[in-house]
This record gives sequence, C-alpha cells and structure tokens, in this order.
Amino acid sequence: MPPKDGPSRPRRPRKQARGLLDPRRDTPRDMPAVAVPPGSPGEGLARVQGLETLESAYEAWLELKAEHGATRARFREERERLEQQGSFLVGAVRAAGLEPDSGAVSALAPAGGEGFLGEAQARLSERRAHLERQEAEAERASQAALSEIRATLTDRIQRFLEATRPRLQLLLRKVNAQHTILHVARVGGDEAVLLCFLFAGRIPSRYGFLFDDSTEDVSLPPPVLYADEGVPPEGVRPGAALLEARLRAPGEVVPLKGFLPVFIPKPGGGTEFFRLLQRGPVMEVEVAEGDAFRSLLAREEAERFAGHLLRLKLAGKIDLELEAG
Repeated sequence: MPPKDGPSRPRRPRKQARGLLDPRRDTPRDMPAVAVPPGSPGEGLARVQGLETLESAYEAWLELKAEHGATRARFREERERLEQQGSFLVGAVRAAGLEPDSGAVSALAPAGGEGFLGEAQARLSERRAHLERQEAEAERASQAALSEIRATLTDRIQRFLEATRPRLQLLLRKVNAQHTILHVARVGGDEAVLLCFLFAGRIPSRYGFLFDDSTEDVSLPPPVLYADEGVPPEGVRPGAALLEARLRAPGEVVPLKGFLPVFIPKPGGGTEFFRLLQRGPVMEVEVAEGDAFRSLLAREEAERFAGHLLRLKLAGKIDLELEAG
C-alpha cells in the first residue's frame, strides 16, 4: 500500500457503457429534463427521453405498460374488496334479524338514516366515490404518459430514418419461367423497427417483434399479433383479410409479431398486401390470397415487389442490393 504522502496514481478513464457507441444513438439535447416523483407514470416517460437507443426506449415503454396494468389490477382488487364488505354487512344485518320490515322504522335504521346500517353504508359509499376519483386520476396520468411515450418514440424513429437508411438485400430464387420465390436477408432489431414505420406508417408495439417465434400452443403456428393495443388473446392469429384490416385501421401502434407488412401498388389502382415472414437467416416474401398467404409468387408479383423496393431506394429511403440465385 503506497504511503499517504506519495504521488497519487492517475485515474484510468472509465469505459463507456456498452451500447453508447451505437451510431443510431439519439440524445435530444434540446429537450429539458423532466422532474417526476418516483413511481409516477411520468417516470417511464423521463426514462425514455433520457435513453439513447431504440431497444432501451422500448424496454422503458414496456415497463410503463406493466406498471399501468398492475395499477389497474390494484384498483380492481380494491373495488372487489369494498363490494365484499358491503355485501357482508347487509348479510350480517339480515342474519341478525335487524333489518326493518317494509314501511317500518327500527333502532338500527331510523327514519333519519343514522342507524348502524345507514351509517356503515354511507361510509362505504364515500370510500367507493374516493376510490373512483383516485382511479380516474391514475388512469388519466397513465394514458397521458403512454401517449407521450408513443409520440416520443415516433419522433425518434422519424429522426433515425432521416439520418440513416435501412439496408435490404433482396434474393431472387427462380422456380420456373413463371414463378419465383423472393427472400430478404435478415435485418437487425433497429432496422426492423424502422422498416415497420417505413412500410406501415406505424410503430411496432415491441422492439424484438420480428424475431419472436414464441407460441402459447405448440400445436398451432406462432401468432402474428401480440395481445396488445386492444387485440384480445383469442385474436392473435387472424387470417390474411382480418390481419390486413387490422394493419389498415387508424392508430399509432401496431402489435406485429414475426413479420413486416408491405403494401404494393397495383397497376389498376389500390394496393396489394405482401408480408416479409421471418424464417431464420432470411425473410420470405408472401402475398395475401384470400384468407391465407402464398410464397410462390407469379413473375409479375415478384417484379412489382422488387420494383417497389427500387422506388424506395431511388427516393433515398433504403439501401437495396439485388441478388439473383
């Protein structure tokens, strides 16, 4: 151990935290600090505004959604407890034979309503009203914070798209003279989020949505939607027509899982629904046909899909590399 009066060693510079060297980091220096009390909905928003990567911002968003769900559950339990108390009280009074007959007045519940039962019911009503006010206030605060977080993420994604271009590699797999299979090389997590916004005009509800092949029932294929943003658990495997309707519905967020939607203009007007389905090292291009999807594309369909990506490249939206196999 060196003597206290000896020369002090120069301190080594601290290593930067992992991930801060990501070229897509985003530090909005013009945004003021947000002071919020711990545990409030605004705390999640402050975390999002202070984080630099898309992945960490999404993690903070999911934490806030989990906190919102837990708060709703606590209020629901408290309502049930008050209802149980009220029911028990009335039942106990009836069991004691103290409930007055119709039109009669008893010492328990005199005409002035100040008997034991009346007073207890008044207290319970007051507590219910107070609980309702607290719940409404908490819900307003949570919804405001969630709305602001979605707007912050949308703004951040738009700025990333202005500064960078997602890179796509389109792989042509010719089957015969009339049919083709198209693959797109696997992209990273940031690119998946940016492409979702570029193709669908909305942000995905989760960061790793494209690579999630989990399923709650191994006898069924993986869901194509999360049970988020108003999608019920039984609605996570819609057919192609219902899925397209969900993607075209208004809203800021879309709960995609395992694929990217692409709407390709048709020669006669309108658009046709394609998707990039994640399959390990590649994404396979599929087109909606009725209530299902088809990966064996007609030559004209494959050309229109490639042409759409080429237009995005020429517009400076993406980098594109074509490879015939």
